[in-house]
Amino acid sequence: MQGEILKLKDIPQNEVPERLKVHFYFDFNKYPFRHRDLFERQEINSVISVLEAIHPYACEWIQKSLQEKKNSSTVKELSPQAFKGKSTGNFVIYVEDGAIFEPSFIKGSLKDKGHTLFIGKDTHLTGASVFLDEGDIYIGENNVIESGVGIKGPTIIGNKNEIRQGAYFRGDVIIGDGGTYRGEIKNGVMMDKANFPHPSYVGDSICGYATHFGNQATTANLGIYAGISGKKNVVIVVQEKKYDIGRPKIGIILGDYSQVGCNSVSDPGVFVGPNTIFYSLCRISKGFYGPNEVLKNKPLEKGIIERAPLKI
Repeated sequence: MQGEILKLKDIPQNEVPERLKVHFYFDFNKYPFRHRDLFERQEINSVISVLEAIHPYACEWIQKSLQEKKNSSTVKELSPQAFKGKSTGNFVIYVEDGAIFEPSFIKGSLKDKGHTLFIGKDTHLTGASVFLDEGDIYIGENNVIESGVGIKGPTIIGNKNEIRQGAYFRGDVIIGDGGTYRGEIKNGVMMDKANFPHPSYVGDSICGYATHFGNQATTANLGIYAGISGKKNVVIVVQEKKYDIGRPKIGIILGDYSQVGCNSVSDPGVFVGPNTIFYSLCRISKGFYGPNEVLKNKPLEKGIIERAPLKI
């Protein structure tokens, strides 16, 4: 297909294709989300532009929430001296009544006063590593955070989540309520009831209500040839028009109640409508899938592996 490549960020919201709009993937009226405001910021014209807004939104939301919480009589402040021998740098910790905070290590800032961690009521964080050198961290109520977890700011974690050993939140991460996690997440939004309980990678992605990754399912968020030819913005095709999405990195946009089976891999730029299921061992090519669809990998019956020379 030839023709002009349109810059998605320059297109008015009302002219953006339906397939690239937030409401195509996520129903906030049916499944309310505490961070809905992220998707309704003035600069948002498509679901892709949300990825650029995660960092500023998370920083602003945490600062506002800290101002509301830190002066409460149920919150106590802990200084770096309380963690002598298992911390470096400068940071501030606020712990709400009923919370247990016994980290394995805290990394603060060596350049300035550092950042802040808030731990909500009845959350138990034991043996996890906390990185406060690049951003604040806000953790809500009634979470269980196991030993071996790594959390890097800025990160927001909601309420009643189970965060299992080996999980790594690499920053610019927003977690809803009632989810389960064990993989690595970077620059991503995971909505309420998201179920990612096994090793996986989710980068530059948005996963809706009650979405699920099976064991070892993963997103590729950068093209395989980037290491050879350099990073280039992803171009997608919608209704026979080409759109430059304005960024080289994008993982998966996973609509409400959609699932990706074990050991499946999605290419950069996969868009999955609600109620869509991928069988195990699927290679999910860049493009659009669902809603209400089942995709099956059956290589023994129908598949073929193509081998081709590498051309540089």
